Amino acid sequence: MKFLPLDSEDQKLIEAAREVLRRNYRPIRHTVGAAVLCSSGRIYTGINIEACGYSPCAEPIAIGAAFAHGERDILAIVAVCKRGNEYPVLSPCGNCRQLLVDYAPEAMVIFNDNGKILKTQARNLLPGAYITDFDDG
Repeated sequence: MKFLPLDSEDQKLIEAAREVLRRNYRPIRHTVGAAVLCSSGRIYTGINIEACGYSPCAEPIAIGAAFAHGERDILAIVAVCKRGNEYPVLSPCGNCRQLLVDYAPEAMVIFNDNGKILKTQARNLLPGAYITDFDDG
């Protein structure tokens, strides 16, 4: 798997995810923040929604916010959680990895690999992924 170094744009994206979680953190209910960077240069954020039935992660909420504003080209994504006074970067769960392969396989994902913050394309995080035939037309 090819990893790339983080740059200043990545740091801005991480900070956007941290900021949305700082503003909305509620133990149990809202514990993860995510941010996506689109080709327009705009950043969209989201938080996880904890519920009895289906509890969507922060990443699809952020992607949905981007899509709701007409964005379709996701360049990068990151998620963070709260641990004490820190907001470390998280790795996307399996469902989010599949979502990224479906909607943004070329997007860079900033993730945590045993304490090391790395960046790679979404497609690299789900080898042997199920590939859909969704038609955007």
